[in-house]
Amino acid sequence: MKLTPRRKKIFMVAALVFAAVLLTGCAIPRDADNNIIYIWNEQVAGYTVRTSFADVMKNENWFNAIFVYPLSAIINKLAPVLSVGGAIVVVTVIVNAVLAAATIKSSIASQQMQMIQPELERIQRKYEGRDDQASKMRQAQEMQALYHKYQINPASVMLVTFIQLPVIMAMYMSVQRSFAVATGTFLGMDLQQTPMEGFKALFAGDMSGLPLALLWVVMGLCQFLSMRIPMILQKKRAEEEAAKHHRKVEAPKGQNMVMQIYMMGMICVFGLMWPAAMSLYWAISSTVNIVKTLIVQQIIDKKNAARGGARR
Repeated sequence: MKLTPRRKKIFMVAALVFAAVLLTGCAIPRDADNNIIYIWNEQVAGYTVRTSFADVMKNENWFNAIFVYPLSAIINKLAPVLSVGGAIVVVTVIVNAVLAAATIKSSIASQQMQMIQPELERIQRKYEGRDDQASKMRQAQEMQALYHKYQINPASVMLVTFIQLPVIMAMYMSVQRSFAVATGTFLGMDLQQTPMEGFKALFAGDMSGLPLALLWVVMGLCQFLSMRIPMILQKKRAEEEAAKHHRKVEAPKGQNMVMQIYMMGMICVFGLMWPAAMSLYWAISSTVNIVKTLIVQQIIDKKNAARGGARR
């Protein structure tokens, strides 16, 4: 099956919905009294804890042992030195850096795909309403030629999304199960509380909920920028192509904006309901994604410049 732009958009939305469902439905291990089973390096009176990789593997499952336990353990180790918030920030940056290094080629392909979106849409409009087999073949050939021109493998674009899903799920569970997070605070916030609880406190006249509410706002802003910057870069690319071929800049399709609004709204809604520690993770992760987007764009610009110079 060819990964057309429309199918890619549907896939991305479906993946996000799937991730959101997983996050809200993740079963955090609990004891007989329905208390969360925390991850810590020693037994603590009054709490049920897992103290080792072997303990988690034996009593839970491989996912929690391989992904959740190490992340919680690192947060626990760093928290006394950097504070709980600092530990989450450091772990988030490390996880995203490793993820970026492992998927750099797919990330470049994904960003390149966004950059050539106007050209793909131009090909689609060219053959719009022509359902004969010959037209479909010519459209497919022109799209493949475009992918080849920019050295894009459409199938590799999906790799980043598939790898990100278990990482997001592992971070979601690790921040809830870290004993340091459960018993610590960051800038006066209990990171186990949700932004919704912060807003409820504000509405009741209790200003202690303000930090939680502000964290949610910062998370939303970071997410907005991480989604908006690729669109700005895409527009810049479209303007450069239009100037090169002496034609008007074509406005992006409205459905792109609708999808962005839908995704943004869904993340903000779920962000109200998950622990503040996850909001902090998401804000830092979005910031890292912004930096990654700008770095990848520099790589793409250098590749395109080298390709153009070679043709001369």
